[in-house]
Amino acid sequence: MVGSFVYGALPARVVFGSGTLATLPEEVARLGGKRALVLTTPHQAAEGERIAHLLGPLSAGVHSGAVMHTPVEVTAAALETLRGMGADCVVSLGGGSTIGLGKALALRTGVDQIAVPTTYAGSEMTPILGETKDGVKTTVRSLDVLPETVIYDVDLTLTLPAGLTGTSGINAIAHAVEALYAQDRNPIVSLMAEEGIRALAGALPRIVQTPSARDARAEALYGAWLCGSCLGSVGMALHHKLCHTLGGSFDLPHAETHTVVLPHAAAYNAAAAPDALARVAGALGVADAAQGLFDLAGRVGAVRALKDLGMAEAGIDQAADLVVKNPYWNPRPIDRAAIRDLIARAWAGDRPSSAG
Repeated sequence: MVGSFVYGALPARVVFGSGTLATLPEEVARLGGKRALVLTTPHQAAEGERIAHLLGPLSAGVHSGAVMHTPVEVTAAALETLRGMGADCVVSLGGGSTIGLGKALALRTGVDQIAVPTTYAGSEMTPILGETKDGVKTTVRSLDVLPETVIYDVDLTLTLPAGLTGTSGINAIAHAVEALYAQDRNPIVSLMAEEGIRALAGALPRIVQTPSARDARAEALYGAWLCGSCLGSVGMALHHKLCHTLGGSFDLPHAETHTVVLPHAAAYNAAAAPDALARVAGALGVADAAQGLFDLAGRVGAVRALKDLGMAEAGIDQAADLVVKNPYWNPRPIDRAAIRDLIARAWAGDRPSSAG
């Protein structure tokens, strides 16, 4: 029987397919944009210039300064560029780093955003901005940071390296896993979560084996859209608190950190949210969700230990202290000793503990 629930649909325009980047000028004009600033990371600067050329007279220029975790000083530099170029909207090309920068600019100026994801991070579908200041990452949830339009172009993901494909996709799966046991979960988002996990879990190993497999790339991008929508619609829990802490305080890479932590967070919550984790296991096609997530990371060749991402063992206690200081809601109470054990296992790369 379906019980009572609240579902709030987020306003969004999604353009999905192959070759859809060609619609970008039309989408900018549809929003009333006259001068679009293209945002990228330094690594994607050349792609940004190509986007600017596509925009033609609608382009205000390119700013290629986006970095992980959206430091406030990086946003300040981009804000200066935005104002100096007289831009009235932004086009964010890339993953969570670039889309995060676009959100930070929208929060401060109200400019419209068009997100063009090239990874499976899912940030483009959320009204959530994570910013880092003085080594601490905090989040803002506001419709002011939700992109007005998202252009998903499968062609842009064909060159995404297999390693980044795997971790980016598991990062997206994390959004869906936590949506299934979120405090404000509802049956509509749960359907999207299960389908998103299923699509990504099936597609990611195929992409790693054959990176040019267009059908698998399309399936993964579809799954990422669904998982991102979950992140945008309901609250998150322990896993995201852990990753925000580890990423912001230890400067660990975003998607890789999510990939390492997710199996351990799932194990921690398994006994407290058995129905949710059973649905995760079913979508993965395995008997145990936590073990299945750990094995999926192995199948895509991902790093499975925080120590291999550059975290020092001395940081385990500091991370545990930070997590319990301002915890997110979680189905299982946050216990400092158990959290420390979770982080220690993730640091070492051990299999997730069935005891949580």
